[in-house]
Amino acid sequence: MIDISGDYLEGGGQIARIAIALSAVTKKPCHIFNIRKGRKEPGLRLQHLVGIQAVAELCNGKLENAKLGSTEIWFYPEKIKAKKLKIKIETAGSITLCLQTLMIPATHAENKVEIVFDGGATDTHWAPTLDYFENVLLPVLQKMDYKANIEVKKRGYYPAGGAQVNADIYPIEHFKPIKLLERGKLLRIYGLSCASKFLEKAKVAERQAKTAQISLEKLKIPIEIKVRYFDTISPGCSINLFAVYENSVLGGSSIGIKGKPAEKVGEECAIHLKKQIDSNACLDEHMADQVLPYLALAGSSKVSVAKITNHCKTNIWVIEKFLPVKFGIDERKRIISI
Repeated sequence: MIDISGDYLEGGGQIARIAIALSAVTKKPCHIFNIRKGRKEPGLRLQHLVGIQAVAELCNGKLENAKLGSTEIWFYPEKIKAKKLKIKIETAGSITLCLQTLMIPATHAENKVEIVFDGGATDTHWAPTLDYFENVLLPVLQKMDYKANIEVKKRGYYPAGGAQVNADIYPIEHFKPIKLLERGKLLRIYGLSCASKFLEKAKVAERQAKTAQISLEKLKIPIEIKVRYFDTISPGCSINLFAVYENSVLGGSSIGIKGKPAEKVGEECAIHLKKQIDSNACLDEHMADQVLPYLALAGSSKVSVAKITNHCKTNIWVIEKFLPVKFGIDERKRIISI
């Protein structure tokens, strides 16, 4: 039994997600306590709970004390098997946070794992957007031979959610090690400015895109931002921008909230992307922590990142409890190695 304190450093739900995922992969049972102890609402929220329950279903594992608000759980994994998982998210909980929990265990099944999400949010605060997943996370993981397909059938925003998303994850025998230290030439910037049809009359998506484009024109690089509107239960909007290099891709996102002008949403996204570009790193600050368990499973890898956050250090601490690896961190050069 591996004991993990959920209030270590960053102390967020990511500790539980990574621990449960790696527990399933290694077949090592784990006990997680003090889950999200320092948060305003401690314990498991819905997006954490549905994710770990789905992993338990995937491997026929046993979860103890797994319920909303729980600050302590026990997990006993069994063999991972290919299944079609149907995950119902009643609120606007993040689909991507749930996916994060499943993406590694699903690769250890003997055949493709199909995941069907009913409900939840595709674009929400404090979580990667699905556009980021498709345009940054998956392209980087593909360099490690990861294979997955994501189909967004319906968008979902806070507070009602109501998204519909399908994901297929394929088995992989071994992740390919990578070395990402030189990102190469910046080729182009593209983006997706999205909003629900409730906001179409106010041209919210167009206004987001225009401000972002103006903010990035000084880079003198081809920029293309597509504008899209969707049928959703709740009104909402988001913009995602991607800087494509010869060897990598960086992302920036911004989510709209009631009372915030569309121009401000677009400007914030552009500023965030520009910050990642100015870092000269191969991976943006959000990819820095998301890629860590894949690097650990691949072994002998090295990447440069925009920022070494407490998220990174927390994830490293959890990963080293399950896998026989040792991370190296060069704070000055912002390089993480296995």
